[in-house]
Amino acid sequence: MGRLFSFFTRRVVYHALFWALLLVLLTLFEESPGKGFFFTLSNELINLFFYGLIVYFNLFYLIPNYLTKKRFLTYCGLLIAATLVITPLKMLALYFKFSGHPGAQDNLLRNMNWYFLVTFLIASSSTIFKIITDWARHLREKQELQTQTMQSELRFLKSQINPHFLFNTLNNLYALTLKKSDQAPEIVLKLSEMMRYMLYECNEKRVPLSKEINYIRNYLDLERLRQGKNVEINFEVSGEAQDQKIAPLMFIPFLENSFKHGLNNHLTKGFVNMRLLVDNNQVHFYIENSKPDTPPKQDSRRPSGGIGLVNIHRRLNLLYPNQYQLDIEDSPKAYAVNLQINLDN
Repeated sequence: MGRLFSFFTRRVVYHALFWALLLVLLTLFEESPGKGFFFTLSNELINLFFYGLIVYFNLFYLIPNYLTKKRFLTYCGLLIAATLVITPLKMLALYFKFSGHPGAQDNLLRNMNWYFLVTFLIASSSTIFKIITDWARHLREKQELQTQTMQSELRFLKSQINPHFLFNTLNNLYALTLKKSDQAPEIVLKLSEMMRYMLYECNEKRVPLSKEINYIRNYLDLERLRQGKNVEINFEVSGEAQDQKIAPLMFIPFLENSFKHGLNNHLTKGFVNMRLLVDNNQVHFYIENSKPDTPPKQDSRRPSGGIGLVNIHRRLNLLYPNQYQLDIEDSPKAYAVNLQINLDN
């Protein structure tokens, strides 16, 4: 099917089909009583020759050299001049062909203005056809470019998320191995399950929401092991995650920031509270983390902030345009994110 479509969309093929169809229609509708089929067919072949002459002169010379360069008045003048030259040539050829038919010659001379008008309309129609096909081609190329740009940006953004989380986790694991903690093997198992998800399933544009929730649970279990009893980490899921699908790792940057800029800066107790409400094809995500009484000092040698929130904004705009609402509340004691996404059906 694809090869057939490609064949018929070639310029030579669809031009040939157009002229063949036009020849059939003109032959069927021409009134030549008593003169026979081949007489009529030969008349229309002459008509088509001169129609083709002015159409391709217009397409390959006048439009590229005048119309596309916005020389509109010059283009119109030359198109009319071409009509005034080609139409008499066609009429002369038909007049000699009708040498044995005086009635046909008289009819040709009486309808001279009509022949000029038809030739000009056909030439003008080729201009309209060219404008429409160029517009459709430019629109298609623009859409293809936008699609390629979107896919490239998504691959780039996701490639930033995965290493970011991996580096944080490996640092946590390294700290526990230095303490020779018995929790290290459990972290390795959690990490291997998460890496399997990231490597083999997150390459898809959409993943099952249930697997994304399981990934978050593993992430929080890992953080509970690392943080110890000085912090409170809560995760509540409401509703049923069945066949819904979501873009992978959509919520992880918010979790990372909650621990990186929240709990990790506390000297005493802190909290991270997260809720996920699944309502048919809509997901409500809420996360709140405590903030330290005294903001940590920034290292002037390192850039402040992370890439997570910048990426999540770009991913939401690319993947869910006009289908999400993101509200962030930054108070002196807590930082909260409320995200609502309308999932794909």
